[in-house]
Amino acid sequence: MEKGNSLEEEIKLISEKFLEESKNREIQIISHFDTDGITSATIMIQTLKKMDRKFSVKIVKNLEKDFIYSLPKNKITFFLDLASGNLKHIEDSGLKNVFIIDHHEVMQSIPEEISIINPELHDKQKISSSCLTYLFCNQINTKNKELAKLAILGMIGDTLEKEVDKLNKGILDDGEITRKRGLLIYPSTRPLNRTLEFCSNPYIPNVTGNTEGVTELLREAGLNPEKGKYKSIIELNPEEMEKIITAIMLRNPKAKYKDIIGDIFLIKFFNKLEDARELSATVNACSRLGESETAIQFCMEIPKAKKRAELIHTKYKQLLISGLKFITKAEKINGKDFVIINAKDQIKDTIIGTIASILSWSPLYEDGTIIVAMAYCENSENKKFSVLRNSDTFILSKNKQEVSGKIKVSARNVGRQGRNVREPLNSVIKLIGGEVGGHKFAAGCLISKDKEQEFINLLKKSLEVEVVKI
Repeated sequence: MEKGNSLEEEIKLISEKFLEESKNREIQIISHFDTDGITSATIMIQTLKKMDRKFSVKIVKNLEKDFIYSLPKNKITFFLDLASGNLKHIEDSGLKNVFIIDHHEVMQSIPEEISIINPELHDKQKISSSCLTYLFCNQINTKNKELAKLAILGMIGDTLEKEVDKLNKGILDDGEITRKRGLLIYPSTRPLNRTLEFCSNPYIPNVTGNTEGVTELLREAGLNPEKGKYKSIIELNPEEMEKIITAIMLRNPKAKYKDIIGDIFLIKFFNKLEDARELSATVNACSRLGESETAIQFCMEIPKAKKRAELIHTKYKQLLISGLKFITKAEKINGKDFVIINAKDQIKDTIIGTIASILSWSPLYEDGTIIVAMAYCENSENKKFSVLRNSDTFILSKNKQEVSGKIKVSARNVGRQGRNVREPLNSVIKLIGGEVGGHKFAAGCLISKDKEQEFINLLKKSLEVEVVKI
């Protein structure tokens, strides 16, 4: 299904098509609610504001058939960080003038009405939707370089910062990002004891979420507070850095040196140099706890959003820690190279994917193990923002996204090795119905709650069959 043009050529062609088709037309933007989706939406918002275009934004957790069918047909429609798996629904809905900027797998043929920018159709470069959106918007207006730092936050949100190719490097240069080599635990700019307490990647047994465990680890590493305060990671000298790395690797033997050491990206945000991983996590926390408008305003560096976003992030970290503690005690379905964890209503559906990701990098499971985590969905609200031109003011309206009868399923492959986790999900969804999306090593689906046991039985069978094939 690959296209003849390069990704860069395709971006240029589609940006020209958009400029032509969008004259005197209202634009609706539908974007995913994670960091990559939020930063993509913010980049597009800032670009359209400069162009004095009329537009609205909707942030969604999931893209389902009924929602697609409900969208107005007389507007230019942008899907950001989603929709590559919904091409048939879009075609059948009657939507015209559709533009998709996404990096997830394309599983269907592309209808005529859809213009799509997706690296999967070219040379499968590892690039986030936010970076693609930035390249698109920068093609429209080369004065958009100040938005490059948002693209980097999205890239980090999708853990693509270790695969910086030519396109991503250009965006890093545009964003004037400071890079330092060091321990990849964030925030690198805060006292080490606080950073370790909420560290989830890597997950450190008996340290993550454990104040006493943190103090013991630092004592073992020979790192003591100075004037009652521990240094931050970027303040450590080489000898101190080696000590803390050794202490962490002793607690988590699975943590590889090359995985926990790398580039720390520092970005000027709210006129202060901040760790990009912390900023990315803050954006993610806001949106996953139902405050996507705060996430967007934070990305736009609106002062009143900063304190609110930081409070939400603190709450989110506490929810993650309690979720991880629940998982360690929860009953699990274990098989050959797979584990199914059904958290039911004990973990929020908006963080079950993050929990699954943390487990996939923990020492608890062997590389190649497929982790499938499930959680009951709560009703949520699609947030629609009509942004006043030349202003940072949002006119916000909400409509319920009825998902209380659904289950969110997140699948991860430990160590990003082995089987394609999307394939077994796909095979089950074809039988019971639902929506699937994602990548080879990180995928998810949404199923009806009345199919819960049937899904587990079929998935178990599918995973066992895959093992036999191997």
